[in-house]
Amino acid sequence: MIRAIGLDADDTLWENESFFRLTEEEFCAMLSVHAEPGDIAARLVDVERANLERYGYGIKGFMLSMVETAIQLTDGAVDGRTIHRILELGQEMLAHPVNLLPGVEDALDRLSGHRLMLITKGDLMDQERKVAASGLAERFASVEILAEKSPEAYARVLAAQGIVPETFLMAGNSLKSDVIPVIELGGWGVHVPHEMTWVLEHAEEPEDPRFRRIATLAELPDLLDRIRTA
Repeated sequence: MIRAIGLDADDTLWENESFFRLTEEEFCAMLSVHAEPGDIAARLVDVERANLERYGYGIKGFMLSMVETAIQLTDGAVDGRTIHRILELGQEMLAHPVNLLPGVEDALDRLSGHRLMLITKGDLMDQERKVAASGLAERFASVEILAEKSPEAYARVLAAQGIVPETFLMAGNSLKSDVIPVIELGGWGVHVPHEMTWVLEHAEEPEDPRFRRIATLAELPDLLDRIRTA
């Protein structure tokens, strides 16, 4: 029996990656005299990957990684105006309104009889801002903002809530963060793909009987019914 349901936030409940992509496009255009846009984007991903342990996930780390990439690509000759624009881009992202994905509110209405947990990761201040701006906080029994979504982190959250992993289901757009760690704990993982998922969140689908894939969050209530009656 599934007794608690965890839902991811970014690109599961509301748009997120599209803003990163738009910012990345402008960043690559600013530095296009130094390299091809595709090469700039690849260099930025490499820098982000190297910086995850330093800065964690989120817009602030992305902004610092853009600055570092600009310095690398220009051999330290990047001008102050470019650095200033990079900071502006990050600030604009931090102020962007929260846009719920289609069908999210209806899906939450249908799930209202379940114990719902919002489990996200990233910068604490920015994630708290988005949760508040979404208007969804009251729909959840608890909101957890993690530095990393590892099996150990999920285990701590579930233990604190008195939830046995085998009775927990997590749904989200990231196989790497939302699905695989929970399955490794013995819980259920449901992949809800988004058309834009950060490359560092990509992973192979697990071959496990507790793995499911649905097209949209609106399908989750029916999936729960099928799991119960299986």
